[in-house]
Amino acid sequence: MLYLLRKVLILIFTLWVAATLNFILPRLVPGDPVGAMLAKYQGRLDPSAIDALKIAYGLNDLGSPLEQYFIYLGKLLRFDFGRSISLFPTPVTEVIGQAAPWTLGLIGITTVLAFLFGSGLGLYSAWKRGSSVADALPPAALFLNSMPYQWFGLLILYVFAFRLGWFPTSGGLDNFPAPAYSPSWWGSLLKHAFLPSMAILVTAAGGWLMTMRNNAVGVMGEDYVAFARAKGLSPRRILNRYVLRNALLPSFTAFGMSLGFVVGGGILTEYVFSYPGLGYRLFQAVVGLDYPLMQGIFLAIAAAVLLANFVVDALYVLLDPRVRDGRGV
Repeated sequence: MLYLLRKVLILIFTLWVAATLNFILPRLVPGDPVGAMLAKYQGRLDPSAIDALKIAYGLNDLGSPLEQYFIYLGKLLRFDFGRSISLFPTPVTEVIGQAAPWTLGLIGITTVLAFLFGSGLGLYSAWKRGSSVADALPPAALFLNSMPYQWFGLLILYVFAFRLGWFPTSGGLDNFPAPAYSPSWWGSLLKHAFLPSMAILVTAAGGWLMTMRNNAVGVMGEDYVAFARAKGLSPRRILNRYVLRNALLPSFTAFGMSLGFVVGGGILTEYVFSYPGLGYRLFQAVVGLDYPLMQGIFLAIAAAVLLANFVVDALYVLLDPRVRDGRGV
């Protein structure tokens, strides 16, 4: 219980630090949306309208930076991130709510599949060392993992969308989709999600394969595994009870962090495929100097990573007896 209480206090403190940095960093970006708008229209916009635009966008002077900071914290407690500048007057929470399901559906599911698929192959590669298939997996995994996923995305986009025309080049659904959740609607959704999911799955699985293989090889060299073999335990029991469980724990922490980063989305992947998720919205917010939207998405990413780590720490209490006994604290 003391272990979890300490983790809760660390979570609250870290969230406050993330919120504070989230307030400071966007204000260090040079320029502002109104200035960008004036530059875009090259003087055709009446300069007298600048004050009206700042009021409309919520960029007018609200007092000293310290006063603005406390106003910002008060709004955060009410989940009020303001209104998006690039999508004015849509509230930031509405923009995040519309984009989050696309990212969770695409990158969330793909991340889980990459972890399961890569870890399974990594365990097989370690357990069956010496066979031709098992020994061929690590070089292939290193090659795939070292390949930038956005470059691989561009490659498969060119081959399968531009050249062969098997898949659409952008978007999350057809322009005129069938009624929501109908078989045709699901077909359109899966067709648009296939290429971006492959870009992430193929490149990410290699990293999980190597991580799991290295962990499993290290565990297989431990004395308790040799003792289990000496006792005459079956290979299946040794694999499941001793090797898998202990090799999976280090990967579990990294998996929890990767699940947290799902909220931010694969920014470059979503941009390459123009997929309407949080990563694509974040890119648009940075280009359009949309401070409220940037702050909302950044804070959502930070909160998701911290909460994911907290959940992993809580699960460690169940998975690792040393934590329950206080030895792993």
